[in-house]
Amino acid sequence: MSESNVTAQRMRFSAAINKPTYQDMIRTALTDPARCKRFVASITSAVSATPALQDCTPQSILSGALLGDSLGLSPSPQLGQFYLVPFDAAVKDSKGGKIYLTDEQGNKLTDKNGRWIAKTVKQAEFVLGYKGYIQLAVRSGNYRRLTAMEVKEGELISYNPFTEAFDAIWICDPVKREQEQTIGYVASFEMINGFQKTIYATRESIINHADKYSAAFSRDNYAAFSAGNVSEKDRWKYSSPWYQDFDEMAKKTMLRRLISRWGVMSIEMQNAYESDGRMIEHQDGLLRPVVQEPEENPMPHEAVPETPKEDLTPNAARPEESGTLSLRDL
Repeated sequence: MSESNVTAQRMRFSAAINKPTYQDMIRTALTDPARCKRFVASITSAVSATPALQDCTPQSILSGALLGDSLGLSPSPQLGQFYLVPFDAAVKDSKGGKIYLTDEQGNKLTDKNGRWIAKTVKQAEFVLGYKGYIQLAVRSGNYRRLTAMEVKEGELISYNPFTEAFDAIWICDPVKREQEQTIGYVASFEMINGFQKTIYATRESIINHADKYSAAFSRDNYAAFSAGNVSEKDRWKYSSPWYQDFDEMAKKTMLRRLISRWGVMSIEMQNAYESDGRMIEHQDGLLRPVVQEPEENPMPHEAVPETPKEDLTPNAARPEESGTLSLRDL
């Protein structure tokens, strides 16, 4: 994000979206006037429902929303097909270098770990939802059955990760089942050709996974949020779907692991997979996920740690995926 564009952040989205630059961007991408009108109404409503997005640049919101629209997914948070999640992106100068905060003498400020503190601006990143994965998989025509669900206390009998034999007795009463504690998550598919796959993970392992790899999530913050120990004025910081609907994100994690490792992915799904957890940029009429650049001198006196994740605020989300298959399959 260049320094010259930071001022766009200060204009409310409902006003910014009517600027000629953004209207041209929408018309170029969608062409049909009726479709453009529906898109503007739906994304304006989605941003209004998520106050934290009001601080993000309109460009990043529109780019992420247009990608979702190109995939045939709705931006409505209630539908859970995809989300726009705020994160702090470094502001850059005209040469592409990061701009760092300095003191009165011009010395770069550092945090308690010795890292230079970059000037940041709020951007919106595209996060594919659990129901978005299902939509894309169903459209591909490759799957006869695809499901992911919570496993409640008392339901699990056994799971063999080697043979994938999963055995459970399900609670059929939906009211009673809702009251039971969730202990894990299971995901399974059967393809048209008969190939089947099933995976299971405990809830604790999903919490550990999110705490380790998602900058939008903290185990301690999640515990405080779940217990209702977050003040009303600070609740906007917990806008990540990991806080708002942990079960949905856990099932998304399971489906992402299942499909990306063993399933067949259509071109549309590959595009969504590679864009998931990234800011989207609009250039020359094309929508592309932004690849994060290596940190420039992040620690003046120390080597760069392999997996830095310290002092992250709940809403300081960073892209969680590299676009290639790894253990960080969210």
